[in-house]
Amino acid sequence: MPGSAAGDEVGAAASQRVGGQPVRDQRTEADARADAGKGSDEGLGSAQAAARRECYGPNAVEEEERSVLREFLSHFWGPIPWMIEAALVLTAVTGRWVDFAIILALLLLNGVVGFWEEHQAQNAIAALAERLAKVARVRRDGEWTTVPAAELVPGDLVRIDRGGVVPADGVVVEGGSEADESALTGESLPAVKDVGDGMYSGSAVSRGGSAMRVLATGADTVFGRTAQLAGRAAPVSHFQRAVVDIGKYLSLLALGLVVVIILLSLLRGTGVSRTLEFALVVVIASIPVALPAVLSVTMAVGARYLAKREAVVSHLPAVEEMAGVDVLCADKTGTITRNELAVAEVFVLAEGVEEGQVLLQAALTAEPGGGDPVDEAILQACGAERPADWEVVDFTPFDSARKFARARVRGPGPERAVAKGAVQAVLGLAQGDDALAGRAEEVARGFARRGYRAMAVACTDGGAWRVTGMIGLQDPPRADSRTTLEAAGRLGVQVRMVTGDRVEIAREVCARVGLGTGILESSRIEQLRGEELARVVEGADGFAQVVPEDKYRIVQALQEHGHIVGMTGDGVNDAPALHRADAGIAVCGATDAARAASDIVFLAAGLSTIVEAVHRSREVFRRMKNYAIYRITETLRVVLFVTATIVAFAFFPVTPVQVVLLAILNDAAVLSIAYDRVRPSPRPERWDLTEVMAIAAVLGLFGLASTFVLVWATHLPLGLPDTQVRTLVYLKLSVSGHLTVFLARTRGPFWSYRPSWILLTAVIGTQIVATVIALAGFLMHPVGWGPVGLVWGWAFAEFLLLDPVKLLAYRVLGRRGSAEGAAT
Repeated sequence: MPGSAAGDEVGAAASQRVGGQPVRDQRTEADARADAGKGSDEGLGSAQAAARRECYGPNAVEEEERSVLREFLSHFWGPIPWMIEAALVLTAVTGRWVDFAIILALLLLNGVVGFWEEHQAQNAIAALAERLAKVARVRRDGEWTTVPAAELVPGDLVRIDRGGVVPADGVVVEGGSEADESALTGESLPAVKDVGDGMYSGSAVSRGGSAMRVLATGADTVFGRTAQLAGRAAPVSHFQRAVVDIGKYLSLLALGLVVVIILLSLLRGTGVSRTLEFALVVVIASIPVALPAVLSVTMAVGARYLAKREAVVSHLPAVEEMAGVDVLCADKTGTITRNELAVAEVFVLAEGVEEGQVLLQAALTAEPGGGDPVDEAILQACGAERPADWEVVDFTPFDSARKFARARVRGPGPERAVAKGAVQAVLGLAQGDDALAGRAEEVARGFARRGYRAMAVACTDGGAWRVTGMIGLQDPPRADSRTTLEAAGRLGVQVRMVTGDRVEIAREVCARVGLGTGILESSRIEQLRGEELARVVEGADGFAQVVPEDKYRIVQALQEHGHIVGMTGDGVNDAPALHRADAGIAVCGATDAARAASDIVFLAAGLSTIVEAVHRSREVFRRMKNYAIYRITETLRVVLFVTATIVAFAFFPVTPVQVVLLAILNDAAVLSIAYDRVRPSPRPERWDLTEVMAIAAVLGLFGLASTFVLVWATHLPLGLPDTQVRTLVYLKLSVSGHLTVFLARTRGPFWSYRPSWILLTAVIGTQIVATVIALAGFLMHPVGWGPVGLVWGWAFAEFLLLDPVKLLAYRVLGRRGSAEGAAT
């Protein structure tokens, strides 16, 4: 090839879009001009390559190093850690070293658990890098040599043969091949690469071989840009936001109450030491110290259950996110479809020939075990490796220049030749039959409209070739895709198909699995921004010819429009969107990059596991919400009660040790809520903190009033000593606190849905322990059976009165929600 022609081809490829992806030219104008004069067999010299490596950098995906220490310390920054740290400072100032040790242990436990969970997450960029070629065959100083792929520079001439991985982005300057780009672009069919066509880093050559001029390396390749997207920070989960919001609310409440206590102490002339003790009790009482841990354990139990159903959770908050997913962006290739070619239709063109004969002729030109996806699909359709009663005498494999494979075969009847390949190439063998050519081209157009890849088959007995038929190939939907997507729809999850394939293929697959056929092309997505993008994306049934940047923007637009988005995928091209989604799901057979970027990995083929995952996640969410109501109720009850008692009686109703004991003993038992029986919602779940706080406030304030009256009765009319009153208050808060669990776990009457035996046993067991502590006087003054009986009766009466109050509160909130819905 003349040098100028090669240069023209490079220039043309630099501005075109191949398979929906831009082929960028990273070179400077000077380097591009220098390469334009080179022939298809000319590479760079060693000195040129070294200078360009200095200019463009290594051909590698760089990863930003993170400080492990900074990552660890970040888990001690936030509303709940601040509250624990404030309590730690107050215990040190007042010299309560036992309390100091207990609170420090709780602070470290929360921090270490959070750090370990986050640090265990795999790194998506590292997994993406595993997909890249390790070495490359490059033309240097006039000779072909093998170098590490990281040493390639723009302008290098590289050779990629069958089975090789493309080491950089570039343009074909010699030869022809087919490349498997499914993991990178989402295209299910091999892409034909002729002179002038672009090739992508990370794709694999499945047929033929090509010489390629490198145009871009490292972060400037399509692969590099995908890695950069995957490396962006994922959005904060709704679970983490809820914990932070609850922590802020309780922190502000504690701060306000401490201010009230300090001002009141100043007015009363209370000493500094005693004022700090008052403040310490309020701060300790207001810390929902086990809230993050209990919610994490609840999600971990759900994750363990999902693992038994072949869904491995790598990021715990995804269990909660799955409960709220209302839009699922499902990648087509490998998720909805099988990611393998299959014969979709056989069309007979010659008289006296049957479909089976057309398939047989095509199978005789196939290479068993050759790894060619077209040959594998045809052999599978025939049901055999190759017919036993036929012998291949001579075989000419597929060539990208000839575009067909040919075989001379011997079997029943006379020796004959058969051919299979591109429609125009095979029609060229049977020249002169214009009517047949017209029919074949019409069939090919029909196949194209349905997203099939068309191949023609021809045969000769020694005379003229005749085209016997045509074969349509496609990547078919999985057997369970339609039923699974219908089941997801019944759960309130809207499914959107996302693919790098052509619009025709997307429409065909959508129609076959029961999705709508309103497909949006990537060119439309590129032109839209902001609210308009979100509106158009929300109204589409699916998206075609999308690149990783498009998938990322689709997920982001839906999130900005108020949706909780799930994303399924299996390829490198899905990694950025999987990382961005609220719940990223890598399906069975996914690449390492897709698994690393996802939150959940399915081990079973297809999407059937997703329905089970949604059901179980909604059960987990309900348990988490029940616990949050319980925990906030108890925090409000204790902190407001302590403050009210200090203000009214200038009296410590409980000691700091008793408050810590309450938190540890009660929350240790309530961990069993992770195994409680619940009814999953039929619709996607959301954290409605207004409802959670309102119900908690109603239950907490009622409990405050009840406990305050009990203190008045025991402190004044009964005249019990302060030490005994504190013990009775401790027991009352413990018993009524655990009874609150049974109020919080149902929206209806407490008996409407039976609790699990694990929860029931844990609650009864801990309350026996609490009663024994009160009777024996462990870390407090002992009391007798009479006062203990009074407390138990008081707590049960409060429980029975609170249940109808809770039902009334839910009815009021329900009417408010209905009124707001009607207004909007």
